[in-house]
Amino acid sequence: MNSDLTDPGNFCRQVEAYLCRKNDGHLIRIVGPAFEQVCGWSLRGIPFALVTQGIDRYFERYYAKGPRRRPIRIEFCEADVLDVFDEWRRSVGVPADESSGSGSGGDGAPESAARESGSLPAHLDRVIARLTTLRGGQDRSLDAALETAVRELDAMRAQARTARGDARDSLLDRLRSLDAALVDAVSAGCPPETLRQLGDEADEELRPFRSRLPPESYQKARGACVARLLRDRARIPVLTYE
Repeated sequence: MNSDLTDPGNFCRQVEAYLCRKNDGHLIRIVGPAFEQVCGWSLRGIPFALVTQGIDRYFERYYAKGPRRRPIRIEFCEADVLDVFDEWRRSVGVPADESSGSGSGGDGAPESAARESGSLPAHLDRVIARLTTLRGGQDRSLDAALETAVRELDAMRAQARTARGDARDSLLDRLRSLDAALVDAVSAGCPPETLRQLGDEADEELRPFRSRLPPESYQKARGACVARLLRDRARIPVLTYE
């Protein structure tokens, strides 16, 4: 996003415009406590792209309940925005904002991390289903990488039900390797200009946190951020399991 979003007021107006589009043109003004809430997101450094993902997540859940009955207010989306931000922060290695308790449980851990994530076999089932759907799409550039991943994940599924200790750790390590291999396959198929654009997006997302990260940590976070953008671009699920 452009540098104008560094201003909390403009950030709020951009969120308002996005919410209006999601509400099919119905404008719900972000004023009063809602304005302070959204400005707080900006001051915490939550990237605008993550705010829109959080809004999208709330809308998806709302639409799944049946026909829409009323326009959505931004206040309803806060939990999803903070969840998306927590997921992004952990994935790229950005430190938590110690000054804010939002999005955290009583022990300081993010709420989304404290939730039951489901069993490893169930996770593998979901990932295999997503990858199988991708294999049926029009883009054939990832066929080989997807075939390898699905074959290995299918073999892991039986082991995952009884794996404990070192055996389980070995499965989790292999999931991380497969995940990295898929992202590398997406990167290899991207034109250099696309990779440059994704790098610029990563720098913009990390801009509020750059002063807090040593150079080595920043480069590691930037690489993880680019990997996330590549994953989103190809609609690849996260294979890793924590």
